[in-house]
Amino acid sequence: MSNANRLQERVAESYAGLSVKLKAAADYVVHNQMDVATRSLRSVSAASGVSPATLSRLARSLNFESYEDMRELCRETVGERSLSFADRAEQLTSDPQPDQSMLDRQAAACVLNISKLREDLNQDRLKAAVVALKHARSVVLFGAFGSTGIVEYMAYLANYFTTNWTLAGRMGASLGAALSTLAKEDVLLIVTKTPYAKKAVRAAESARASGATVIVVSDSHACPAIEFATFPFIVPSDSPQFFSSYAATLSLLETMIAMLVAQSGEDASRRIRDVERRNQSLGEFWND
Repeated sequence: MSNANRLQERVAESYAGLSVKLKAAADYVVHNQMDVATRSLRSVSAASGVSPATLSRLARSLNFESYEDMRELCRETVGERSLSFADRAEQLTSDPQPDQSMLDRQAAACVLNISKLREDLNQDRLKAAVVALKHARSVVLFGAFGSTGIVEYMAYLANYFTTNWTLAGRMGASLGAALSTLAKEDVLLIVTKTPYAKKAVRAAESARASGATVIVVSDSHACPAIEFATFPFIVPSDSPQFFSSYAATLSLLETMIAMLVAQSGEDASRRIRDVERRNQSLGEFWND
């Protein structure tokens, strides 16, 4: 796991219980690690508007022995980065021939996100989440805004090999109705990225209160749904564009599907063959 993700993990684990002041300090530290790494505590305090005492309390709240220990982790993180957010933004706006290089930039960002996912992902957490999905009585998927199509794609793949996965809140269907039957035997999987959908946060809260397992895939420690997640996944989503990239998110979800099929063995293979046969008989595929 890289140092950047290690810091995000620490913040995510404690974020919901932090005070308003400590949340503001945590947000600043996560998004300004270069400043924390290279400037004095007094300078960071002046730039962030957060008092030195609050920054020190934040470090202790994140289980660092001192502010200097948190600062040292930021130094290591900065050393890992090949290009900062500001550098990428400057390149995007200053390139005299942006159309010729945009594909290269976007592709590079996607490759970097996937590489960071592969390096940073907590494999034990992934395996445990897949086990929960495999043994669930029912799996409910929810995504809003840009994440809507992502969960629809996951449902499409899952319906090839299982019958207990459903989409919540689609085509006029009630989100409340989909959540009303959730219990400890069930799983709710949510994908939500900045700006976070209020319904996604409320759905995570409701499902957790009912005892269901909650899987949240997001892009930041600050996602309010993380507080209710049994298995949280913070996925790299950097992009030279104005929007978040879903390349690494798709890689994670497709990996979950592949692991489920592998663990389901012949039962999954048999159902996939049956679905394909029925699709053929219905003439759903193009045949010359």
